[in-house]
Amino acid sequence: MAIDQDCPGLLPEPATAELELVRVLHALADPIRLRIVADLAAVGGVELNCLSFDLPITKSTMTHHFRVLREAGLIRQHRRGTSKMNTLRAADLAERFPGLLESVLAAVPAVPAD
Repeated sequence: MAIDQDCPGLLPEPATAELELVRVLHALADPIRLRIVADLAAVGGVELNCLSFDLPITKSTMTHHFRVLREAGLIRQHRRGTSKMNTLRAADLAERFPGLLESVLAAVPAVPAD
């Protein structure tokens, strides 16, 4: 589902041209954030609520990780009611840093199913 940039619930994010490689790589360096990005990539553009991720962290820590990802330009977040919905900015990342996201995701080990 494409998100309109003028959506009133859209949270602040950098424009594609403003994405910085150092900030993107810093955000991806954390295993939790890398897992969030991998999970979003796996669903192929489908929006996911923050609470739909099975992460071994507190809600406040989860909020921090999503904010870092959004401020680095890796994800887009918008409010839907009381929820924050997330999508991966794959096209924006591919435009700014061709092949980066694919290379990083190819190196992510698979998370075993429970």
